[in-house]
Amino acid sequence: MKILPVLDILGKKVVRGVAGQREFYRPIISRLTTSDEPLQVARSIRLAFGLQRLYLADLDAILSQSPNWEIYRDLIAADFELLVDAGVRHAADARKLHQLDPRIGIVVGLETCRSPTDLQEIVTLFGNVTFSLDLKSGVPSVPSAGTGWSSQAGEIIQQAANAHVQSILVLDLADVGMGTGGSTDLMCQFIRRQYPGLDLITGGGVRSREDLQRFSLLGVNSVLVASLLHDGNLGREEVHGW
Repeated sequence: MKILPVLDILGKKVVRGVAGQREFYRPIISRLTTSDEPLQVARSIRLAFGLQRLYLADLDAILSQSPNWEIYRDLIAADFELLVDAGVRHAADARKLHQLDPRIGIVVGLETCRSPTDLQEIVTLFGNVTFSLDLKSGVPSVPSAGTGWSSQAGEIIQQAANAHVQSILVLDLADVGMGTGGSTDLMCQFIRRQYPGLDLITGGGVRSREDLQRFSLLGVNSVLVASLLHDGNLGREEVHGW
């Protein structure tokens, strides 16, 4: 299992998530750096933990369709590997990420993707796609009625599998930044049992090594973490011990 550091970007700064209540997100305060600039925060994570693959949640793109292209370019130029949620709605949005750098891992989130048909088109065109099952207190964040998405999490996973995605992220925004330990265990168990070949990612509220151990036993391939790193609750040797 791999540890995947998260950069939540809002107003071009790295912010700390608060249960998905984005109006309360504020610039990050970290033991690793005094900066909230994305490149400096990323470098501090790499220096402290030797990690250079990052999950970037671009809230400027997700909320207002204003992707931070310059930040992506700076991180790529500094040799970071990126998995990016830039509020992709359809293939044209994914194409822009792919054109910037084909190595970017494209995240297609339930809360922004227009339909399962759009997801399938994106996967067909670009292949390197992670579908994010976006939840809020266990309820799927379906963008709107009439899009073709089911309202049931298990059925949405089936729709994503039918679109031939190879990677699934399960994230409950109610856990983010709250130290809950994460609440996606049952969904992770379901996915691992029903779709054993999928790359499985989860996160949100991870607070300790014990939480990481739990996810490892569930068969999770990668875990998103932020506060656990910035608050000094995980050592370098623990990051690589999975």
